[in-house]
Amino acid sequence: MSRRPRKSGRAESPRAVPKAVRRATPAAVAEASIADEPPQRIDAVDALRGGAICMMIVYHAAFDLNWFHIINADFNHHPFWLGFRDLIVTSFLLLVGISLLLARRAGISRARFWRRIALVGACAMLVTAGSYAAFPKTFITFGILQCIVVSSILGWPLTRFPRAAWMVGLAAIVAGAAIGVTLFDPPWSSGVALFDQPWLNWVGWVTRRPATEDYVPLLPWLGVVLVGISVGGWLVERRLHALKRISRASPRWLTWLGRHSLLVYMIHQPIMIGLLRVLHG
Repeated sequence: MSRRPRKSGRAESPRAVPKAVRRATPAAVAEASIADEPPQRIDAVDALRGGAICMMIVYHAAFDLNWFHIINADFNHHPFWLGFRDLIVTSFLLLVGISLLLARRAGISRARFWRRIALVGACAMLVTAGSYAAFPKTFITFGILQCIVVSSILGWPLTRFPRAAWMVGLAAIVAGAAIGVTLFDPPWSSGVALFDQPWLNWVGWVTRRPATEDYVPLLPWLGVVLVGISVGGWLVERRLHALKRISRASPRWLTWLGRHSLLVYMIHQPIMIGLLRVLHG
């Protein structure tokens, strides 16, 4: 007659625990849990994007007031407005990179990724059409939405390699600093530098800023998206608790703005311009 195995109240020996479990750090466990979950929103990221939306609305409100000659501001040369614009664009594109990394870790499907790209691309074309109606000589050809579309496509493969994204991103930013350097004049250009050609303005190596209402070229701004991918990887591995604190502290209205940032971007200018036309004539 065999004896029943005795139940021991002691914990299992470390040798009995699989190596993969013993070696798992809290960061690794958190990363694995994110990868196993379906795509979801993170309130902290939405709140930060909502803050960028608020800055954008302030900037565009001032632009509209200047357009209606209610205030006098130089958006093309004054250091404050140039710096404020760069801060807004940097905030948005960093968050694009962070969101790409989080989407990859959450296991977003290829179909969902391309649906989002198609939606932003369609909105970009609408913005171009609307700007042509309002500013036929300086309409938008490659603005923030166009940059987000192209940078997202180029940056997506690097979401698997956040550290490499950091190095490539810095290289792209440095390359973008070559603005103002004439690379060479092609024979067909009649003395115009290669990247000053209208069909190549989107690259960014121009010697003078194109006449357009919104210009966000691939260089250096692709680099900001790639740095955002690296920052997203760092947050997932080491600073999840910081995201949780921001999520808890963020007001709901700010999170809502960030969660519906594309909608807000598309409708806020028509609303503000319409109000100014009614109130100011």
